Amino acid sequence: MMKHVRTILVVLLLGFAAAAGAYYWWQQQRSQLPEGIATGNGRIEAEEVHVAAKYAGRVMEVLVNEGEMVESGQILARMDTAELDASLARAEADIAQAQEAVAEAQAQIAQRKSELSFAQQELGRALFLVQKGHVSKEHLERRQTERDTAKAVLDAAGARLFSTQRAVDSAAAEARRIEAQVDDSVLKAPREGRIQYRLAEPGEVLADGGKVVTLLDLSDVYMTIFLPTAQVGRVFVGSQARIVLDAVPEFVIPAKVSFVAANAQFTPREVETRSEREKLMFRVKVKIDPALLRAHVEKVKTGLPGEAYVLLGSDIEWPENLGVRLPPAPGQ
Repeated sequence: MMKHVRTILVVLLLGFAAAAGAYYWWQQQRSQLPEGIATGNGRIEAEEVHVAAKYAGRVMEVLVNEGEMVESGQILARMDTAELDASLARAEADIAQAQEAVAEAQAQIAQRKSELSFAQQELGRALFLVQKGHVSKEHLERRQTERDTAKAVLDAAGARLFSTQRAVDSAAAEARRIEAQVDDSVLKAPREGRIQYRLAEPGEVLADGGKVVTLLDLSDVYMTIFLPTAQVGRVFVGSQARIVLDAVPEFVIPAKVSFVAANAQFTPREVETRSEREKLMFRVKVKIDPALLRAHVEKVKTGLPGEAYVLLGSDIEWPENLGVRLPPAPGQ
């Protein structure tokens, strides 16, 4: 029993010694940094894109699994469109019915035009006969009334044609709306990346905006660090940076500053003294070049802890231990 306890104590002491050694080495590395280099701890992150159902409905199939790489435009999932298909068929029937009404209205217009032409001819003939004294004025007035009636009927037929044409347009617009909903029921990858989470399964009913999968955009990978006031004032978007991950400290990844916060984080609302101002910490994003990420996309993993280093001036050189060192690209 005592021997077992001594073994545990030895293991614990060795673990503490290893941790102390690692901490000492880390402190030494930090203390050896040149004056013009800032550093901060963080984790590798990537932009998350949630692919969701635009409209409420039932998930019919999910075509990808967690961890899969997908291309931009690739189909990820499909929603059930049975009700939409029925609505589309009805809209198409409404279009056909409205088009028949248009054809009928056009035929009526042709007929009314013929009737108006005949009424105008009769009126002209009556006018000539009245001038010759062969018919009475009452006959001329009847012909004028017939001409006016034919014209009014033609105008009404024209209005009916306009109305039926608008009905065709309305039915066609409804069909396009439903077709757009059907298209939106096919969920596609908005960009290249890796599936992080599969959040819905076939048969589940989702509300509007229900998430189906979460996609990691591996062309937008970065590390967020926090720097104090004295250093962040010398950091600008585009400043050169390096990232070293705890899991692979032998590699040094080139990067650039893509964001510097305008406001300090975790600070009191009112800062009165200089010592307090010097404690302010500002968020800085250090982004890896997308072209470099594409060359090593299979090796990109989010969540890995590490340290980012940022140059505080364009005239400062990187020390040898922070020179770029990358793993070989696939195929090399």
